[in-house]
Amino acid sequence: MAPLSKLCFPALLLSVAIHAHAEDKTLNLYSWADYVPPPTLQRFEQETGIHVRYDTFDTCEVLETKLLTGGSGYDVVVPSSSVLARGLAAGALKEIPHDGLKGYANLDPDLLGKLAAVDPGNRFGVPYTWGTLGLGMNVDAVKKRLPGVPLNSLDLLFNPEYASKLKDCGVAILDSPQEVIGLALHYLGKDPYSTDKQDLAAAEALLHKLQPSVLYVATGRQINDLASGNVCLALTYNGDASMAADQARKANKPYKVAYRIPREGTLIWQDNLAIPNDAPHPEAAQAFIEFMLRPESVAELTNTLFFANANQAATPLVDEAVRTDPDIYPPTDVCGRLYADRSMSLKDMRQRTRLWTTFRSRQ
Repeated sequence: MAPLSKLCFPALLLSVAIHAHAEDKTLNLYSWADYVPPPTLQRFEQETGIHVRYDTFDTCEVLETKLLTGGSGYDVVVPSSSVLARGLAAGALKEIPHDGLKGYANLDPDLLGKLAAVDPGNRFGVPYTWGTLGLGMNVDAVKKRLPGVPLNSLDLLFNPEYASKLKDCGVAILDSPQEVIGLALHYLGKDPYSTDKQDLAAAEALLHKLQPSVLYVATGRQINDLASGNVCLALTYNGDASMAADQARKANKPYKVAYRIPREGTLIWQDNLAIPNDAPHPEAAQAFIEFMLRPESVAELTNTLFFANANQAATPLVDEAVRTDPDIYPPTDVCGRLYADRSMSLKDMRQRTRLWTTFRSRQ
């Protein structure tokens, strides 16, 4: 009889080979929740045989920590332009060659140009979605408490007199120190990316006055709470508020939920697809990016999640009501009042994080 080791060794090699092959058919995706429609994921898995493990984060800071620490095990991540910039500086991202990347020609040249400001030559990021930070609201509840006040003004949030009148129906704020502090500075007529101590002190004072009227600070929770009537005003992303409006409409709620881009101007953000430098399945990552560059794939995202996408070829496939909504695809005059996402140094970010921690500790 052959020694046991000689019988087991080939079987062990076969087991390892099978396991390795199974791993090759896996894609580890790290993204915001609900950022790829389930039917789209199902079609990708059926067509490619690649199983998608979809993990989610709820703040940009969590993604950035994973990316910069390394060894995350993820194949595709979805960073904002500013997080992408810091990931590049840290050498945390893998280059994505354009040559042979199917569907790359579909991307909006303007959005590629904006991304090139932080990713020269667009070598590491692929534009995915874009939108604004603004006001999601229960229109009926707000009008009842603040008759005659413009619904597209940041006064609803940052004017303590107005915010206090909305306290009883619920005011929620996105948990994003960089974005919220930047918007507060912008509202005060200052540079959203100012590092001046007096400017930051003014923003802190503004948030301090707002704090007594705030029900909670969180990300993602606003969708269901706006739809169900648990909050009447939320500083949130356009897609989240639009999803809440869709949920309320389908549930035949007796009130209207809407999103408004602030007339004072606000942040225009852009999310991108990227591959970590140590991605275990880079080929699967490229296959997924190519799949999401298909017009029908990303149009489905916009039609169900209400985030504008970066794919020009997808526009005709987007529902007319969505692509003509000025709060999802803002017109040129509104775009002129928007400021772009910009990277800040870790030192300056920590300064804002301390301010934010103080604000949140009063909750």
